[in-house]
Parts: sequence; C-alpha cells; structure tokens
Amino acid sequence: MKLLGKVAGLLASVAATATLLLPASPALAVVAKVTPDPLPTFNGTVQATAYSGDTLYVGGDFTSVTSGGRTYARNRLAAVNARTGALLGWAPAADNSVRAIAVSGRAVFVGGAFTTISGVRRDGLARIDGGSGAVHNSFKQSLTGVPYALAVANGRLYAGGSITSVNGEAIHQLAAFDQNTGAVTGWRPRAGGTVYAVVASGRRIYVGGSFSSINSASGTRHLAAVTTSGAVDTGFTSRASDMVRGLAIGASGVYAAMGGPGGRLGAFSTSGAGRWTLTMDGDAQAVAVLDRVVYIGGHFDNVCKSARTGDKGSCVDGNTRRVKLAAANEAGGALLPWAADGNGSSGVHAMASSARLHKFVAGGAFTTIRGASRARLAQFG
Repeated sequence: MKLLGKVAGLLASVAATATLLLPASPALAVVAKVTPDPLPTFNGTVQATAYSGDTLYVGGDFTSVTSGGRTYARNRLAAVNARTGALLGWAPAADNSVRAIAVSGRAVFVGGAFTTISGVRRDGLARIDGGSGAVHNSFKQSLTGVPYALAVANGRLYAGGSITSVNGEAIHQLAAFDQNTGAVTGWRPRAGGTVYAVVASGRRIYVGGSFSSINSASGTRHLAAVTTSGAVDTGFTSRASDMVRGLAIGASGVYAAMGGPGGRLGAFSTSGAGRWTLTMDGDAQAVAVLDRVVYIGGHFDNVCKSARTGDKGSCVDGNTRRVKLAAANEAGGALLPWAADGNGSSGVHAMASSARLHKFVAGGAFTTIRGASRARLAQFG
C-alpha cells in the first residue's frame, strides 16, 4: 500500500509539472486593462504612432508636450518611453503635419505635409535617426502630394497617399524607396484614388483607401494586396464595402477600419474572404491587433447590433455604447465588454501595437479616457 501511495504521488507530481509546462492556448484572447498608462499629453492632434522596442514614436499636429508637470516644445514629432511613460529627448521639428511613421532599426521614417525637418529641406518624406534625431543626409526626394501611410519591409520603405509624382516622374499614389539610400524603386502600382493605409506581411503589401482599383484590376476596390514587383496579388480578392482608413494584420487575417454609412470594421482572411464585420454609427479610422483582440478607433459613439444603419449612420436595430474605442474577439468578431470611452467629435486617428510589450496605443483628438484627462494619446496594456 505504501508503494502504491508513492507511485500515485509521483504520477500526480509529474502531471502537475506537465500542466505547468503546457503553453497557453494561442487562441486565447487577452484583453488589455481599460485604464490607460500614465503618458505625456499633447496640445494638438496625434496622427501617427509607431513602436520600436521600448520607444513609442508619435507624430501629428502638436507643437508642445506636457510631461511631469512641465511643458516642452515638440514640433509635430516626439518620443516616449513606452514602459515608464517618460518623455524622451528625441525632438526633430517638422514645420507641418506628420501623418505617418514607420521604424526599421534606428531609422525612423516620417511622412506628411511638411517641407522641412529641423530646418533641413525634406519634401513630405524623411528618414530620421531614432536616437539622435538627426535627418539622414542622402534620403531625400521631391514629392507632389502627401504620404498618408508608410510601411517597411524587404529592404524598402513603401509609401501611399495622394502622391502624384516623385522626382518629377508621374506615379499613382504608391511608391517604394530603398531604405538606406532613398533611391526610388520600380515598385509603382497604380491606385485609382487616395491611399490611406499600407501594411506589409512578408512579401505581400496590403493597401487600403478610397481608390476604385489597383492597376485597374477587378476585386481591388478600397482594399488590395500587391506583390513586391508591383503586380496585384490575385490570391487576395476583397469585398471591402467602403473606404479603408486603417489596416492591421492579425493571426487570422487582415482587419480594415472603414467609413461608409456609419462605419465598419471588416475582418478578411488572407484570401480576402469576409470573416466578420462590426458596424458603428461613425467611421472606424484606425485598428490594431494584440493578443487575439482587435481594437478599433474612430469617431463613433456606438457599435450597432446589426449591419443596418439609418440617417447619418445611426444604428437601426439597437446599439451598445462604445465611444471612440471598442474591442472585439479576433476569432469571431464578438464585441467585448472593454469600454475605454474617449471624447470629442473626431476621436481616434492612429493606433499601433507592440507584442513585445503587450501594449497598444491610440492617438487622436480626444482629451479624456473614461472621463479622466488623457490628452490625445492613450496606451493600454
């Protein structure tokens, strides 16, 4: 009996150890805390955010940032320690709005309506050192139009916006540049309208916007996938119903923040098939995916209980209150109880996530989150 008892105890111990060593289910959605981290506040709209390690880079229309009770000059660009919330000394100065940021190593790429960075002539696109803030000497182009979206992959910087020429050569809203030299590559898909979002996944580049098509191909209205050669990737055919303002990649596919009658968040498989949709009473303008949860930002006040909308996008069949921010389970699109209500009219304009930090950030024109002061930038984790 004693021997049997010892064997049983040993088996129980092994079972317990095995249970402890089992990895967490990859399908488990982990929702961020609803209370945001302490962060600096901004005196103007935040239009762009990007993580790099522990650093969060921020761009927009602001000219000062308040941190620790003091106000510092920050002309449309700033950096924050994402772990501590401390404002960093990184302070290149743009003379006009910054609309997009992408980071690769120490290189911080910024796009927008500016003509100079720290007094150095740059025509809406620049590469800045992520540590010193110095403007890169050779990375410079002459652009007509404004870059609204940037992505880095395959040794390139991909740009989309209202761009109609680069260095005097006509293009159609999309272009790519060598990350190191700034040289224009041959990647030039033709978008039939403005591009607002660009994200890269391997050698596939997803683009979203108000365009009618890419390269005049069918099944590319508002949302398309393009290869590194600039051809339409025919393995992805979406049915995005409305203009796309923001894109994010998750474990199950692509997520598009859309406008339209009301607003929509569309979930698409990697082949472009629609997986699920949430409808709001105002445009979805940004999206981020973290730990199997899809976070949505925009200027909505409610998530509709059906896809039917009425006058000015109002929910016809009832609604759940979600002001400027909402969260859904990536697996099936179920609306989650997470409710970090913002304020204002235009709401959230930019979002980014960091799997390394298990945090995501929302930037925009809001000044409060759940009634507490959080001017124009809020990080959750």
